[in-house]
Amino acid sequence: MSDFVQSLHEVFERLGRIQTRRMFGGHGVWHEGRMIALVFKDTLYLKSDAGSAEHFDRLNLPPFTYVRQGKEMPMSYRQAPADFFEDREEAARWGRLAYEAALRSGQPPKQPKPKAAAKKTAAKKATTKKTPAKKAPVKTKKAASR
Repeated sequence: MSDFVQSLHEVFERLGRIQTRRMFGGHGVWHEGRMIALVFKDTLYLKSDAGSAEHFDRLNLPPFTYVRQGKEMPMSYRQAPADFFEDREEAARWGRLAYEAALRSGQPPKQPKPKAAAKKTAAKKATTKKTPAKKAPVKTKKAASR
């Protein structure tokens, strides 16, 4: 995990506990089971929606985009403002905006699996093999001879 991603725990301290998890070449950031941000190439993007867009628009903060079949696809995450990292109260305010957008998204809360638990589950699945059920022998009656 990069130093940048590690530092987010401190940056978001006034918002509350966050969890981070590696995903899609970057990292996801969760608060209370909701994904509130993503990190790609040490740039933080906060969850946004129509209800919070004006705050991002006012500062001309661009959306996170990726290229799919040669076409740029914007996502509902916008770049965090520069002063976000300098002021913990400001970080908590923006974090709350992102959390509220995540709540409005209607996605059910999910907790990212801790690395150790995920590895343990994967190992358990690999070692557990289903054995085919044995069929009970079929009893047949012999036809009586006349």
